Amino acid sequence: MIRGDFHTHTSFCDGKNSAEEMVLAAIERGMPCIGITTHSHTDFDTSYCIPKERIGEYRAEIACLKEKYRDKITVYCGIEQDLWGTESTDGYDYIIGSVHYLWKGENWFSTDESVEALLRSKEIYYGGDGLAMAEDYFRSVSQIGRLHPHVIGHFDLIAKCNRDGCLFDESDPRYLAAAFAAADALLPLEIPFEINTGAISRGYRKGPYPDDNMLDIIGKSGKPFAICSDTHNVDTVAFD
Repeated sequence: MIRGDFHTHTSFCDGKNSAEEMVLAAIERGMPCIGITTHSHTDFDTSYCIPKERIGEYRAEIACLKEKYRDKITVYCGIEQDLWGTESTDGYDYIIGSVHYLWKGENWFSTDESVEALLRSKEIYYGGDGLAMAEDYFRSVSQIGRLHPHVIGHFDLIAKCNRDGCLFDESDPRYLAAAFAAADALLPLEIPFEINTGAISRGYRKGPYPDDNMLDIIGKSGKPFAICSDTHNVDTVAFD
């Protein structure tokens, strides 16, 4: 087992703190290693991701931190590559493969922006059928393998904003069939699924991604897990 937190966001994308501050927080918590990640650049939405012109700066900064703190902690340079990311993943120590968007015709929408935004998308693109939206999401997740990732990120992110089942019923056979089909497509990749505690620290969920149903299925397969905080600030490095 490798002890560390490998899903951490900084001010290079939508995080609150610098990469160095995140490294220092990991050292303070006695962690032997930390992976810094940034949201991959997406041309169609630049509100949360690393700007294209800062990618080189990001890599250089992490390389500098690797050397500066090499006697105290091992630092890795990662990328959280969205399925619709538009820049190369070459040159990173590892890749987290994730889905943050869905495409409907010529339009895209975020899968985790807010409850209100997803309710609007459910009505506009699916005529109120939230299960159809979830089915589209898991079909996209099933394609993560094309990113050649080292970790599968927050498998059921679509449920982040599903407070009190306002978007869809997570126990519905349609939802479970879509989720299980995506898991079946990804299990042969022989890479870890992430247990992501980020929605707990931010008050969206009481449990991690994936939920208990999926954890049971994945666990029975014998696959390893990567337990990550998906932190966006120093206070939640290695959360839970």
